[in-house]
Amino acid sequence: MQAFLKGTSITTKPSAKDRGVTATAGSSGENKKAKPIPWVEKYRPKCVDEVAFQEEVVAVLKKSLEGADLPNLLFYGPPGTGKTSTILAAARELFGPDLFRSRVLELNASDERGIQVVREKVKNFAQLAVSGSRSDGKPCPPFKIVILDEADSMTSAAQAALRRTMEKESKTTRFCLICNYVSRIIEPLTSRCSKFRFKPLSDKIQQQRLLDIAEKENVKISNEGIEYLVKVSEGDLRKAITFLQSATRLTGGKEVMEKVITDIAGVIPAETIGGIFAACKSGSFDKLEAAVKDLINEGHAATQLVSQLHDAVVENDNLSDKQKSIITEKLAEVDKCLTDGADEYLQLISICATLMQQLTQNC
Repeated sequence: MQAFLKGTSITTKPSAKDRGVTATAGSSGENKKAKPIPWVEKYRPKCVDEVAFQEEVVAVLKKSLEGADLPNLLFYGPPGTGKTSTILAAARELFGPDLFRSRVLELNASDERGIQVVREKVKNFAQLAVSGSRSDGKPCPPFKIVILDEADSMTSAAQAALRRTMEKESKTTRFCLICNYVSRIIEPLTSRCSKFRFKPLSDKIQQQRLLDIAEKENVKISNEGIEYLVKVSEGDLRKAITFLQSATRLTGGKEVMEKVITDIAGVIPAETIGGIFAACKSGSFDKLEAAVKDLINEGHAATQLVSQLHDAVVENDNLSDKQKSIITEKLAEVDKCLTDGADEYLQLISICATLMQQLTQNC
């Protein structure tokens, strides 16, 4: 039996010669294609100068980079405006590609960032003293950077544990907090940081960036298509680039049309919104119910309808200010109910009933 087992053990292990053959065979595929990466990452700013529309932040960071002296930072503003991209670009310029990995600790909302992690991982990283120079010979600042993305989702206890570390390790570490809502960051942290608000990107800047990407990727899209893409993305450049890439893959090299963007972005077509208004104006509850059922059966989100109805009501010249205020108040109530997990069908019927009541008053 033992002889049998020994025999099998000998045959299972490849010889050194065989291993050498397989290794050389594996390494022979030198002409491998570069891995495709999302356009959002591909066209992320590589240096501070490439950051669009945030002149104040860029000016301060450039001055800080010249003197290699950086304060603790707090970036806040809407998503997709370049907060994370800006600090990563600044860190790359400061440390260079070689030291970037060892000098920067980035923790996102998806990572564990409770009080224990702040006390151990962040504190241990902050306490390490750093020295040395970059491989390209440029001077390297004597500090590290801790980036806490989505800092507004950290618990108050974790934020409180962070404030003492920020103070004690100021000689060796700089902190950059990134959030959407600055009101959710505790006061002791905000007072220790230089605050910068990232503005929603202007339509012109977004259109220019999207046209540049479309040109580099050989995407056929009209100026009207770019304008519609910007309108749908609501100031979020990251969302706009993702929609452009998805639409390009869907069309397969053909021109990207508005209808394709509408389908990908989940926007409810203008004809469907018009149909709901027509059903409400008719005064027939059966027509209203049929229109709502059609909307849900087509797979449209109720929250998207609330958003688009709000714009349609505000821009409607046939409604008085009082009627608009009644409808928008109802939209706010329904939005809250949907957030709490209410039934979409009932909430949409409720909105449309209020809309019908106000529209039929004019008749």
